[in-house]
Amino acid sequence: MGRVSGAPVILAPSWFLAAVVLTVLFAPTVRSMAPQLDGRIYLLSFAFVLLLFVSVFCHEVAHAVVARARGQRVTELALTLWGGHTAYTGSAGRPLDGLLIAVVGPVTNLVLGGGFWVVAEQLPAYSTGAALAYAAAFSNAFVGLFNLLPGLPLDGGQILESIVWAITRSRTTGTIAAGYIGRIVAAGFVAVVAWRMFSSLSHGQSPDYVLIVWTVVIGGFLWSGAGQAIRVARSRAVVSTLSVASLTRPAVVVPETSSVGEAGAVVAAAGGPDVFAVVTDAYGRPTACVDNAAAAAVPVQSMASTPISSVVVALPDGTVDLDMDGPAMLSRLADLDPGYPLVAVLSERRVVGVLEISRVLAALNAARR
Repeated sequence: MGRVSGAPVILAPSWFLAAVVLTVLFAPTVRSMAPQLDGRIYLLSFAFVLLLFVSVFCHEVAHAVVARARGQRVTELALTLWGGHTAYTGSAGRPLDGLLIAVVGPVTNLVLGGGFWVVAEQLPAYSTGAALAYAAAFSNAFVGLFNLLPGLPLDGGQILESIVWAITRSRTTGTIAAGYIGRIVAAGFVAVVAWRMFSSLSHGQSPDYVLIVWTVVIGGFLWSGAGQAIRVARSRAVVSTLSVASLTRPAVVVPETSSVGEAGAVVAAAGGPDVFAVVTDAYGRPTACVDNAAAAAVPVQSMASTPISSVVVALPDGTVDLDMDGPAMLSRLADLDPGYPLVAVLSERRVVGVLEISRVLAALNAARR
């Protein structure tokens, strides 16, 4: 639908389903606020839904603008069945970054809520415009305050994560703490609604099935999001224990004009079969790596005449640095073209080794056990 902070704005097909469902659900509320509308109730209800999603969009735009200002690359703003989300690459480098990116969304909704309230107060009582403005004011206030609850995946949870991160100097600790508190928030939300419903039933009122469905959906969303945050934090802790240096296999450099025999002699002089031979072009750039098994299969009498290009595996157009830690390594690998089993490792612009993707995956799996 356009771009904000350099990122595409996407309207997911599920949004249309959400718009229809919310229009039907809000119609009774609109009828109680403006009973004189009769057949136009659903039209006003739909207008309110549009205002609600505009408010959600403003919430996400605020996240995107601040994220970009704090050095992140925003990749997507989307309106979906669940409201919306903003995606950006990397992660907040400092606690302050995470706090500012998180808090600006709810603050935007609270400011919008105040603005709609001021507009509503200036309009004639019980008018269509006043009903719409009051509804927008309350919905923005609810979205803002609800998102400030101190538990992941809500914005308030990200604020709490940043505060704990700043105190403990460990983002993992902050994420896990905010994740468990997010589970408490989810359970508390369900408990409060259940208590109020039980109280209503004890007074002879009929059960509100719509409220039951919303409670289950929202409670499940919060619980699932908190659990996902905890898993991400633990995975981040695992990644932090890895490094390129600990996973790199040693390598020597051979020019692309070499024969299999010449490359084999260089490898043997450097230490034998555990050493890789990286092929470089005329400019010294790594382009391929010798497949040791394929090279060993070449008959001895043919090694001197067999070009090295016949026994190589291509390398991606990109390298990793020997001094990269785990997070930087994975971020760099994610930026490279997928499908390559090996990546050249550089130190001070010289090829010193080869990183096997299978070895990286095995180390991640082993560390998670």
